[in-house]
Amino acid sequence: MAGRPLFWVALAGVAYLLLTAYQLGLPGLHYDEAKEAGVNAVELLTGSPTTPFRNVAWEIGGVRLPLMVQDYIGALNVYLALPVLAVTGVGVPNLRLVGILTGLVGLFVVAHVVSAWERSAHPQGYRLTAAGALAAWMLALSPSFIFWCRQGIFVTNLIQPLSFLAIWLGLRWLATGRRRWLFATCFAAGLALYAKLLALWVVGPWLALLLWQWNQARRRGQAPRLDAPTLVGALLAGLIPLIPLIWFNLATLGTLQTLINRAAQSYYGVDNTALLANASVRLRQLALSLRGDHFWYLGGLYANLLAPWLAGAVVALGVWTAWRRMAIPLLLVVSAVIASCFTISDLFMTHYALILPVVIMTVTLAWALVWQQRREWRGALVLVAAVWMLLDLQTTLAYHGALTRSGGLADHSDAGYRLAYHLQANGLGAPIALDWGLDAPVRFLSGNSVRPVEIFGYASPDAPDAEFVARLTPFLDNPDNVYVLHAPAQTVFAGRREIFLAEVAARGQAVLLEQVFSQRDGTPVFEVWRLTPPTR
Repeated sequence: MAGRPLFWVALAGVAYLLLTAYQLGLPGLHYDEAKEAGVNAVELLTGSPTTPFRNVAWEIGGVRLPLMVQDYIGALNVYLALPVLAVTGVGVPNLRLVGILTGLVGLFVVAHVVSAWERSAHPQGYRLTAAGALAAWMLALSPSFIFWCRQGIFVTNLIQPLSFLAIWLGLRWLATGRRRWLFATCFAAGLALYAKLLALWVVGPWLALLLWQWNQARRRGQAPRLDAPTLVGALLAGLIPLIPLIWFNLATLGTLQTLINRAAQSYYGVDNTALLANASVRLRQLALSLRGDHFWYLGGLYANLLAPWLAGAVVALGVWTAWRRMAIPLLLVVSAVIASCFTISDLFMTHYALILPVVIMTVTLAWALVWQQRREWRGALVLVAAVWMLLDLQTTLAYHGALTRSGGLADHSDAGYRLAYHLQANGLGAPIALDWGLDAPVRFLSGNSVRPVEIFGYASPDAPDAEFVARLTPFLDNPDNVYVLHAPAQTVFAGRREIFLAEVAARGQAVLLEQVFSQRDGTPVFEVWRLTPPTR
């Protein structure tokens, strides 16, 4: 790799595309993929009325353009999906091309960041290095990186290239002193935050570390000029991509209220003051992201059990060899892990889609530093890299095999395809959704011709709110209505099924389980119910 790093990075990109694009329609379409890009994109493509989040949009030429898809997730993926779906058509593999291409860009940016870190002692001679190529290959074979990017919208993997671009551009600013690189750094950071506020876990510490590095360079008389016009320009560059988020909050206060209301306890009940307990969970997830044994919904669990140990050993050698060169990447990883202990949703494993590449960058930098300064360790380093990547490849291929057999499990099951097509083929254009996770995939898969009516209520996933019965009752008088639920073992928002059946019984109506859609192993996932007219 040393002689032709660009070739090896490109080859890593090819390997990545082969591993991500295979059987791209599996697993089934997840709610977040459809909700955070697909539905709005289809609405815009078909000229249907758009349903922007919290009904906040910019209206241009009679078209309402959504600003956000969640209180803390911007609509960037919607606009990235538009040209892809317009050219290739509406479909699940087509939508997932967005996440795959996003991951490909992230892979190339990571190679540049590692190369810049490796050559930080020689900034005037910046170029891609063998360490950058190694980082690209480690990501290209990583089961976590591969399967997170395959469903990239599900994990908002758009924050990967944007956050890492902010790192690389910041390094370019320190190396050249040209303030346009600083402006670009802040713009990329702002865009990452708009894509998803979670990017703050990496972008925030990086901007602080960038300022610290600038101060160290200033003491040596080598710092770029940082006068008032430069600071104002950097601030404006960071704020410009945040305009949609600011506009959204001026209209709804949605992001601010979510952050305030969930500061102590998250939506799913995580105690944000229990830092030690949360840190224990996050450290296990960090190891899981390296091993890869967290994709249960693909149909099995497979792992590169050596990866965390090899990572720890290489980083320890790197610190022993050149601790000053390792300080910035290590501080970035530690800061991101600490920040991840606070959540407004849950301690989701998917959050580590952002942090895993930072860990890989740190490991490959350590590998390069040891390679340069400890010739006696080179044989061991080659063995470490080879074993790690071979085990990762074996794990990735094992997951593909499991996915072929299972079609995906639970809310990732391809049974969702059969549900959507059943509703569409039978003209059931407005089924009543009594659980979360049904609306957006059905709308996308049916080309927006089936639009479920969500009445389950988002107030709490643990129990229905007091108004649930009042929302349900008007629908019970119409025998043409059908009701869509998860099977009992797959229920997400609890208690709705029980109240639905109790209300039906109280009215003297009969209830018919009309259709069940199961995983490939026969486990029921989705149910379609219908009622008879009231007897009184």
